[in-house]
Amino acid sequence: MFVMILFYVFSAVLIAAALAVITTRNPVYSALCLVLTFFTSAAIWLLIDAEFLALVLVLVYVGAVMVLFLFVVMMLDIEVEALRSGFTRYAWLGWLTALVVILELAGVVAARRFGADTAASPVPMPADYSNTHELGTVLYTDYVYAFELAAVLLLVAIVAAIALTMRKRPGLKVQDIARQVAVRREDRVRLVKMDAEKHP
Repeated sequence: MFVMILFYVFSAVLIAAALAVITTRNPVYSALCLVLTFFTSAAIWLLIDAEFLALVLVLVYVGAVMVLFLFVVMMLDIEVEALRSGFTRYAWLGWLTALVVILELAGVVAARRFGADTAASPVPMPADYSNTHELGTVLYTDYVYAFELAAVLLLVAIVAAIALTMRKRPGLKVQDIARQVAVRREDRVRLVKMDAEKHP
């Protein structure tokens, strides 16, 4: 019963944080809510004994959120100095996010060690069971086409992000490849004949 309560609590936090990511106009708030979203998802993975997925979610995605935030700053031309000057205004949200993360970790530990209802937990696996092996087997057999499609979508997203950053700016020097290829020798090089001069 305790595990189910934790699941519903984590799910509510996850949905609220995900909605805040796409509804908040401030990029700092969105980044912090994204951290909370990933961490809550990892806590839910821990509840169903998927430790590998939880660790990957925390190490890869939570660790890359700051890089994502830098991309947002570069793409939207946000004044970094103005954000630094008002950084203390967002401290309360950062502490609130850290508090929720600590409470989620404590809830997972309590569910595992202190008399949680085991009826709602998954069936225990043998000692030689590997989440990584099972995940790879399912991913590259049953869902290989979906995996490849996700890779193509990520490639399109990268190209779109690059295209968004390459917008017209005043004073920006760009190359005209067609004009460079079509240039003639006479347009670039001029041969000048001069008589030899004798120095005294």
